[in-house]
Amino acid sequence: NFVFNHTMLRVKDITKSLDFYTRVLGFSLVEKRDFPEAEFSLYFLALVDKAQIPADAAERTQWMKSIPGILELTHNHGTENDADFAYHNGNTDPRGFGHI
Repeated sequence: NFVFNHTMLRVKDITKSLDFYTRVLGFSLVEKRDFPEAEFSLYFLALVDKAQIPADAAERTQWMKSIPGILELTHNHGTENDADFAYHNGNTDPRGFGHI
């Protein structure tokens, strides 16, 4: 009964990314977690009706673990303002990467 629960993508511009995943692909934003001291935020999305998302934080966390296909977008603050910033794509040396 294995369920592929979630995967994480790093994104440079969270505004453009959320627009793409919600408006174009139909995902719903389930939860946002901010880590200001580390200067990053996590956005959890799923292909669900927004009415299904529990309002209670503890219930929502448990619910997110029970559904397949959670997409986690990781945004490192400030990357959207740096024209030269790019994530390593895994195709150049050193080859490979830890996350998509």
